[in-house]
Amino acid sequence: MKSNVVIINEKDNVAIALEDIAAGSAASLPDGAEIRAHSDVPYSHKIALSDLSPGDEIVKYGEVIGNAKETIRKGEWVHTHNLEIRD
Repeated sequence: MKSNVVIINEKDNVAIALEDIAAGSAASLPDGAEIRAHSDVPYSHKIALSDLSPGDEIVKYGEVIGNAKETIRKGEWVHTHNLEIRD
């Protein structure tokens, strides 16, 4: 199956959706693995690649971009509602 997300850096714990991904459908990773989307993930938005606890660092582009505000499940949309962006 063709990948519908991109992982920019091997250190990233989020991937970027290449299309809208509906809750309950599969996010196909570049390595062929799949994760189940736990929420709708809009095109170009982040999806968690692993379970994250409050305070865990969110890594995109190989850099820490913020911290989880709350528990984020693998396959969940990561955005300002659950991500505290660093200045």
